[in-house]
Amino acid sequence: MDSSAISPIETINIAIQSHNPFLNVGIVKEQDVWGKGFPDLPTLNAHASDAVFQAIELLRTSQSSQDKVTSIAITAAQGVGKTHILSRIRHQLKANGSALFVYAGVNNYTDLNLVKYQFQQTLADSLSNTGSQGVMQWQQVAAAMANEGFKAINADAPNLSAKHLLERFDKVCATWSARNKNLMDRLTKEVLRIKPNADPYIVRAILWTLSETQASFAIKWLSGNELANSHADALGLPNPSKTNQDREAEALKSVQQILNLVSYYNPIVICFDEIDVENNCNADGFTTPQVIADLVKRLHDTLEHSELGRGVVILTVMMPDTWTNKVDLMTAGIPDRISKYTQRKPIDLKSLSGDSMVELVTLWLKEFYDVKNLTPPNPFYPFEEEELRKYGKNKLTVREALKWCAENFKVSEERLPEDPYERFKLALQREMAVERVNFLEDNSLIANVLLFSFQTLKGEKFEGETFTGEKLNGIKIEDVVEVYPKAPNNGYINFKILAKEQDKDVRIGIAVLQPSKSLLSGLNRLTEYQKFDITRGCLLRSKSKKLKTKGESYKLLEHFISNLGGEWVDLREEEIRQLIDIYFVYQKRKYYQLDDEQLLSLSQPITRENSLLLEILSAPSGQIDIETIEGEELLNDFLNPSSTEDAENLEDLSELLN
Repeated sequence: MDSSAISPIETINIAIQSHNPFLNVGIVKEQDVWGKGFPDLPTLNAHASDAVFQAIELLRTSQSSQDKVTSIAITAAQGVGKTHILSRIRHQLKANGSALFVYAGVNNYTDLNLVKYQFQQTLADSLSNTGSQGVMQWQQVAAAMANEGFKAINADAPNLSAKHLLERFDKVCATWSARNKNLMDRLTKEVLRIKPNADPYIVRAILWTLSETQASFAIKWLSGNELANSHADALGLPNPSKTNQDREAEALKSVQQILNLVSYYNPIVICFDEIDVENNCNADGFTTPQVIADLVKRLHDTLEHSELGRGVVILTVMMPDTWTNKVDLMTAGIPDRISKYTQRKPIDLKSLSGDSMVELVTLWLKEFYDVKNLTPPNPFYPFEEEELRKYGKNKLTVREALKWCAENFKVSEERLPEDPYERFKLALQREMAVERVNFLEDNSLIANVLLFSFQTLKGEKFEGETFTGEKLNGIKIEDVVEVYPKAPNNGYINFKILAKEQDKDVRIGIAVLQPSKSLLSGLNRLTEYQKFDITRGCLLRSKSKKLKTKGESYKLLEHFISNLGGEWVDLREEEIRQLIDIYFVYQKRKYYQLDDEQLLSLSQPITRENSLLLEILSAPSGQIDIETIEGEELLNDFLNPSSTEDAENLEDLSELLN
């Protein structure tokens, strides 16, 4: 690692002291399966996830109906990473689009007497999650079905994307309705010409998921729930009243028909998780693991003899004792159907090793340091590699490893000078050594730096001249405050300086407007003296920034300076850089054991002499530096013939759009 690229060690240590990325982690929940999830170490238990991906490929390419449904049991002790494996599988399937994903967290199954009906709801809910095409998995299937229907009408019809169909579907429905025609009747008819054995109502309901207005009702119907009659009539779906027992009796057949149809277009991976619940039984006295094992067996047998286009893989994850003492002892061939792909032998997840412990911590810390925009001295800092390898040999679960990391994620306190001034000087020297790039383009940073800098000068009085010859008329800073009203300002005027100048109240509005797109909008605010209760406006912007004299921004700038007594202060890199260094020392004051009062006092000798701050406080000249503008305009006309004037005139349109 290039030592010059390493972030200052005290900056890294401050980040470590302020946030522990290992706290409250390690338990992977259902939202982690569907959402962003935790950092994944692909080499850890890769044998398990690879087996699933290989099974998907086998099912997808096999011509034998007997190979179109398979199952895998995964066993591991608590905390080893069962749900983490499912999360990895889900995220990879979403990334490559090789299969649809269904997650059944059995903790949500509150009534084991209704397990088939609850699984139907799981199926509908899971397929409502976003798939590889950026739309719901239901909508991916519906789009494939619709395209087949189009090709049944015209073999040369193009394949339309799911997103395109979503954008057009309701409009086309309305157009057909205006012609007294029913789009859904025709589209369903065309799909059934290709899938004559499919349930017409399930086909219809899946196609309805392409409608933004009707998708939620169609999915509710597909989950086995009853609709309001008005919604059922609009969808053209049957809607008989049913008891939960009726729904349970019909659920397995509905699930089979849905999976038959959906798997024609995509392989499906179904994952049963969290089945290790012993204190819950159904009416026949069977526990949760036994009930789920029986459901997997029924799904396997039901689907094996049906028309599965690309196959179904059923995963069941459990603890080793659950397999040994519950599932493996069940009769009727249940264990063989729970782990068919591996000939009844479950895949066991492994604990961490010394190598994987180092890899896990490195991965976890990479995300931490990337977010903080820091480069540590080594990838596992503040840990030692030898320490990680040694601890990793204890056959830890991932949860145990992360807990240990949380407890040991700390740094030794640096021995600092006793004198506060020496601590301040040390901190400032370190900040001055930090390479900073493009900071002149960061409006927010510059505004915060100036706000802090003027706070160090409260109570101070200034007389004399600036280096440009502007007068300082005995101006005394009394306070630095926010700008009201907030909504119309929208953050363009960053803050106000309240001061006394020759016994007169002065209220200076400060606006940092570096990016060109914000200039016109900012000037519009900066010229509203009465609305924002200011007596003088101050625009901070580098004079090297191009500004055309024929543009709207220039006209407003001319009015601002000539008629309103405003001021345009040039932002120079060396002047603002000095203030930025002090500001970052302030941000790290706790690390350097400096309180607010000490920091403000120690900063004042520097800020009081800063040319930029003095220029802001000086009396405005009332003149525009036209030579700089015209020079830049001349250069710009040759280097960039396309005028930016139109862009300037359109700046405020963004506010109308927002």
